[in-house]
Amino acid sequence: MLATVNAGPMRRRKGKTGELVERALGATSSSYAGPDFPLLGVEVKTIPLDARGMPRESTFVCSFAVGHADALEWETSPLRAKLSHVLWVPIVGEAVSASVGEPFFWRPNPEQTAILRGDFEELVGLVAIGKVEALSAHLGRAVQVRPKAAHGAVRTCAFDEQGAPLATMPRGFYLRARFTRTLLSPSNQDGCATSSSCASTNGCTTST
Repeated sequence: MLATVNAGPMRRRKGKTGELVERALGATSSSYAGPDFPLLGVEVKTIPLDARGMPRESTFVCSFAVGHADALEWETSPLRAKLSHVLWVPIVGEAVSASVGEPFFWRPNPEQTAILRGDFEELVGLVAIGKVEALSAHLGRAVQVRPKAAHGAVRTCAFDEQGAPLATMPRGFYLRARFTRTLLSPSNQDGCATSSSCASTNGCTTST
């Protein structure tokens, strides 16, 4: 069953819709380094879809503390914590009012985990050796790093190759649309989020 949400002007819709969905589900602040539901270990992510049912754009996961890159490790990273178990909520439509599709659960399988970890270590490794300005949205198979700030004048502290402080734009970790597209296949999903969906799609049991 689809629900309709009015999230305001188009350019703000994705963020506002995500906030509305998280609030409706009772999730904690997405700025928390762990998942939205810490006791369940579940992160909530919305995924805007076009008329063909394909992801429109990359998905923000969490902020990247570029000033502490040398201390970041995959096993204890916010990125891994948030992607360990995700409840994906599809958002369908282009207009001011968007429809919420059938949500589904996802856990990365060993192959996906290896890709995510490899991207994380490559991207963090660049910053750890002082090459934050070498970061590009073209790097990473599934994960990319992009600027993440309220406006272009915002700066945070990183370090150059000589270890000197460097003012740079805040960054965030994103999942590429080509990666999230693969998650829409039932074979890549951890389970249905509603019993009606389970009955009508791939016959799995309701996840709790």
